[in-house]
Amino acid sequence: MSKIVATLIAGLFATSAFAQTATQATAPATKAEAKAAKEVAKADAKVEKANAEAKADVAEAKADAAKDKAKATKKASKKKAEAKADAAEAKAEHKADTAAHTSHTTTTAATTK
Repeated sequence: MSKIVATLIAGLFATSAFAQTATQATAPATKAEAKAAKEVAKADAKVEKANAEAKADVAEAKADAAKDKAKATKKASKKKAEAKADAAEAKAEHKADTAAHTSHTTTTAATTK
């Protein structure tokens, strides 16, 4: 019976020694995994920050393009309106010149007769 008790005690010591070794071996692996996870999280945060900055740059570029387009449209509309006004003025002058020339010709023809 004492051999059985001795074997059980030896088994308990062996089990406790193995459990401590396993815990100590697991602890560094857990620390390494935690460190790796932390590095991955930092890398992910950098990627997210870069993506956010890129999206902000794209939005700013789009806003600038829309502003430039609006300016160009306004400028084109203004030039078109000026061209129409110039054409109307030229037409009116031509009509006035034609009317004056017609009346001058009519007056000259009536005077010569």
